[in-house]
Amino acid sequence: MLKIGLTGGIASGKSVVAFRLAELGALLVDADALARAVVEPGTPGLARVVEAFGQDMLDGAGRLDRARLGSVVFGNSAQLAVLNGIVHPLVRQAAAEILGTAADGAVVVQDIPLLVETGQGSDFHLVIVVDAPDDVRVARMLERRGMTAKDARSRMAAQASRDDRLAAADVILDNSGSIDRLLAQVDALWADRLAPFARNLATRTPAVRPGGPVLNAPRPDWPREAERLMGRIRAAVGKEAGQDGAGAVLGLDHIGSTSVPGLDAKDVLDLQLTVRTLGAAAPLEAVLAAAGYPRVPDITSDAPKPTRPDASAWAKRFHASADPGRAVNLHIRAAGSPGWRFALCFRDWLRAEPAAAADYLALKRRLAELHAADPSTAAYATAKEAWFAAAEEPMERWAAGAGWTPPSYDS
Repeated sequence: MLKIGLTGGIASGKSVVAFRLAELGALLVDADALARAVVEPGTPGLARVVEAFGQDMLDGAGRLDRARLGSVVFGNSAQLAVLNGIVHPLVRQAAAEILGTAADGAVVVQDIPLLVETGQGSDFHLVIVVDAPDDVRVARMLERRGMTAKDARSRMAAQASRDDRLAAADVILDNSGSIDRLLAQVDALWADRLAPFARNLATRTPAVRPGGPVLNAPRPDWPREAERLMGRIRAAVGKEAGQDGAGAVLGLDHIGSTSVPGLDAKDVLDLQLTVRTLGAAAPLEAVLAAAGYPRVPDITSDAPKPTRPDASAWAKRFHASADPGRAVNLHIRAAGSPGWRFALCFRDWLRAEPAAAADYLALKRRLAELHAADPSTAAYATAKEAWFAAAEEPMERWAAGAGWTPPSYDS
């Protein structure tokens, strides 16, 4: 199933988006509704709230007096943390029970107002943030909820900042305008990304990437995107502890052109997953596929290198993103192998040596123009191999002079 985390600040329009996604076919898990359900009369959750905050948190019918509880916790971070510590684990348990009923090809949207605050971003394939400027949200709370400006800003202050939410987002839906404009964004997102992503997950199929190479100017958000995705991959493979894949994974790094500041690149994030041996990585195949990175079995080594007859030493396992909205190459290489070392050293060499980076950029631009009309980037990639082979000697001279060494891992 495709797992989507939906969030947004108060009065951002998140509920409108959630309702539309449900209309389009998503299974909606509403954290607010679950938060109310886990503190209904007779529940362990309500008993724990009363134990923590007192009997006066109940109304005359024995139900939780939410307004009174809100007056206690909002603006008081310590009290809010106590409440969250009671409610959030119960909500996650209830959500997990609903998820257990979802079909393999389902799109499951979890509407979680405090997704960023509770650090749940790595639990999802994508995080969608519904965004609106702070002054727009305040105006909406005054007009639609009858709140004072002070109360509105107090509620906003109890949540993550707008900047923090945007930094956690894979998708940002702008709700600074009309509802129709917001709904149009949701419909396009469903058709172009969510529905095909769910199909690819169900069939363990990488997203199609047609066309020749297109170089983009350097984007400062590439490293941040890579780190967000690596956090999800780490979380996925970390769940293998105690199973056949336990101990196989040693490290995860952002490599390739998008990891080098100032370098033009295709909008494809290259990540390297370091394992002890390629054989030990086999149990991770299903885990990575479920996380959104199905294996591409036809690619079992790096591109042909005529000057290197020991092709088996360059073996790797290759996975690619199933998400049509974010191209990712996931290279799995054994620690100490030539390909593993080359990827890390090449990245650090280009970062440290502007002349080498400029030379590589000139090559990329020339080859991208030459292969622009190609049906894929395969010929472009192969055409770079001679340059890589020639660059190995100056790269190794730099490594020796700089004292560069690859990472080492405890046995």
